[in-house]
Amino acid sequence: MTFSIVGRDARTGDLGVAVASKFLAVGALVPFVRGGVGAVATQSYVNPTFGPEGLRLLASGLDAAAVGAHFQATDSGIAQRQFGLVGADGRSATFTGPDCHDWAGGYAATDVAIQGNILAGPGVVEAMRAAWEAGSGLPLPRRLLAALNAGDAAGGDRRGRQSAALLCAGPGRGYGGLTDDWVNLRADDHADPCRELARLLDLHDLLFTRPELTRPLTDEELAWLRALLITQGYATALPGGPWDADTEAAAWALFGAENLEERWVGGGQVDPVALAYLRAQYPTRVG
Repeated sequence: MTFSIVGRDARTGDLGVAVASKFLAVGALVPFVRGGVGAVATQSYVNPTFGPEGLRLLASGLDAAAVGAHFQATDSGIAQRQFGLVGADGRSATFTGPDCHDWAGGYAATDVAIQGNILAGPGVVEAMRAAWEAGSGLPLPRRLLAALNAGDAAGGDRRGRQSAALLCAGPGRGYGGLTDDWVNLRADDHADPCRELARLLDLHDLLFTRPELTRPLTDEELAWLRALLITQGYATALPGGPWDADTEAAAWALFGAENLEERWVGGGQVDPVALAYLRAQYPTRVG
């Protein structure tokens, strides 16, 4: 009923799961991730206890294979279950019970576990594997999503599409650097959920990623920004000339209203990504 990929970025230690299914809100049941510990996908007549229990066992020191063996030994419904695990050490495991609906199977290697059931065929898993290997230079969320999209393009769940999810964690990756929870995105009921997940990831990167580079505002950009701040009600009047405290306060209020706090620089400097977004949001001439 579902296809998923569990992965680890060997460079950063980030962990994550991407999943899609002809099932409502698959992200509520399948993916489980804990930064510095591991990631689990549990599916096919899903046993949702595998998620928290798998993370607990990984945190206790068991490797992925041992956790998988524990599931097989303790779950009376294991014949119809499917799961994938990757630990913080990169060791992985995938399991497909003999009673999972065809086509069902998986692939596991260092840093990755791929699995699916009721698939169009084995080419779905193979396409995901190839995309994972080709995406070694991508950030983990992009790499997982590329693999998920490859599986979808290869036929995915043969019943159709309904939902998809992307869950990633890594040390200090969360909002403001205050948590490990990094990306948590879901398309719960959508005609093209993998494409919707890509749109959401683009939006996530815009709003929750720190600037890669900054530069001074040009005179034209500063004039445009001041005019915008006045027309949008963030200031009643602003001086010309160099950046000043009143412009700083008004611009910070604008960035907050647009949820761009993570891209704020201030002091007359700007993140070009944030500036491009604002100019697209307010395309008509201001002032």
